[in-house]
Amino acid sequence: MSSLDYCSLIEEAAAARKFSYSPYSHFRVGAALLCSDGTVYTGCNIENQAYGPTNCAERTAIFKAVSEGKRDFRAIAIVGGKDAPVWCYPCGVCRQVMAEFCDPEDFRVICAVSEEEYRVFTLRELLPEVFRLQPDQDVTGR
Repeated sequence: MSSLDYCSLIEEAAAARKFSYSPYSHFRVGAALLCSDGTVYTGCNIENQAYGPTNCAERTAIFKAVSEGKRDFRAIAIVGGKDAPVWCYPCGVCRQVMAEFCDPEDFRVICAVSEEEYRVFTLRELLPEVFRLQPDQDVTGR
C-alpha cells in the first residue's frame, strides 16, 4: 500500500469524523477501513450517556464491513480530536477486534492528524500479544 492510498483513506476517515455522535466528550473520531477487494467502509464514534455502550469509529467501520460479509482487510485510517485532529490511536478493545479479523503482520493502522502528517503501524506493533481461546491458533483464526 502506498502513501497515496494512505492519503485517500485518511481523507475518508476525516469525512466520516463529521458524522460523529459525541455530545459528551466532544471528541470526534472517524475511521476508514480498506478491504482487500478495494471496498472502503467508514465509521464514526457513537457515544452513550452510560459510556459503556459507546462504540468507537474503528469498530463501527469493522462491524459494518463484517455485517456485509467482508472478512479480509488491508488497512484502517483513524482521525480524531475535539476541535481539530490530534494524534488518536485505537483503544485496546478496538485493537482486539482488529486482531479477530486482520493479519497482524500485513494489516496497517494509519493514525493521522492530516493527509500530510500520519503514522503507520502494523497491528502486531500496536498489539504484540492478543487474547486467543486456543493458544496455538494465530490471530486470524487460521
